[in-house]
Amino acid sequence: MSLTLLLDLDDTLLVNPLDRFLPAYLQKLSTFLESYADPSLIIQALMAGTRQMVQNQNPDCSLKEVFDAVFFPLIKVKPEDINPDIERFYAEIFPSLQALTHPKAEAIEFVETAFERGYQVAIATSPLFPHTAVAQRLDWAGLSPEKYPFALITSYETFHFSKPNPAYFAETLAQLGWPEEAVLVVGNDLENDIRPAQKLGLPAYWVQPKQGRPQGVVTGAGGTGELAGLISWLDQTPLEILRPQSNEPTALTSILRSTPAALNSLCQPLDTSQLFSRRKAGEWSPGEILCHLRDVDTEVNLPRLKKFLQEDNPFLPGEDTDRWAEERDYLHQDGKRALEHFSAARQRLLRILDVISPADWERTARHAIFGPTHLRELVAIIAGHDQLHIRQMADTITS
Repeated sequence: MSLTLLLDLDDTLLVNPLDRFLPAYLQKLSTFLESYADPSLIIQALMAGTRQMVQNQNPDCSLKEVFDAVFFPLIKVKPEDINPDIERFYAEIFPSLQALTHPKAEAIEFVETAFERGYQVAIATSPLFPHTAVAQRLDWAGLSPEKYPFALITSYETFHFSKPNPAYFAETLAQLGWPEEAVLVVGNDLENDIRPAQKLGLPAYWVQPKQGRPQGVVTGAGGTGELAGLISWLDQTPLEILRPQSNEPTALTSILRSTPAALNSLCQPLDTSQLFSRRKAGEWSPGEILCHLRDVDTEVNLPRLKKFLQEDNPFLPGEDTDRWAEERDYLHQDGKRALEHFSAARQRLLRILDVISPADWERTARHAIFGPTHLRELVAIIAGHDQLHIRQMADTITS
């Protein structure tokens, strides 16, 4: 069985006390940009933009877009005027912050062992920085992305949610093509790494130092200990128990929220011809998948959800949606607009699910194919359908 590792960075793979690093980072960046605005105003704008990124729930906006919409109006500077100097800051000044950090030998040993064993390794750090800032911190940790083939490195250019939102971990797995087997989140922060992962139904390993271990409990599948002991812990842990168990409402809604976000990132590099290129005979193109998801949410999932909530034990007819691809000529539709419309339909669905009561999740219905069912099971089917087509999308794009 394969294993996907989602590894936190700061104070997990790299000794980086954020109570020292972040103030120094803010001071250096605001001073470097003081010709554009007062440093105190720049710091206020940086903090306001960061807060908005952490709170974001919109799958249509990358965290960079969310940050930019707050930061630039507050300092009253156009992005095109200041961006060259921001890029210069990360190239020339940001590297000086390395002095506040130092690598962990056990982290390098663990990552090398993970790759030797054929594990899929992703860097799941809070995506509140540009990619260059994350890549540099990996360099400082002795884990250069040029040397180690990380499957994914999360950053604000390509992510839509951040820790501690469980949808962040769902988006990470979705961008990885929704691995079907074992997954383990590894991090040092109970509130930002461990508990959000558990809310998504993911096993988690809480990295703690030898001395002064904080109080807390890792529930469900997972463990606690030093990073140096993680390989030994994995050797003693059957991978079967590290399969995600995403059946609770918070986990299900997080998966549903992550789907349009991940699709935005997966499809962003594709032009129209690539969107509608069938790379394998008998399989849909990425654009056809987008059209399918749009129509299923609009014409099947939303009406069923409303029927659940408006009627007692309603009958839900089966739908043959696969035939729509040819009948509706998905191959010649606008893929980007299909994604926009799917995201809008999905957000309508989520607005309903976000406010229903725990009792509503157990409302019953009679499905023409599945027989007696309840709302939570129906939403789990929608989430599974999302995951199926995300896997299909990722396979189509990379083949």
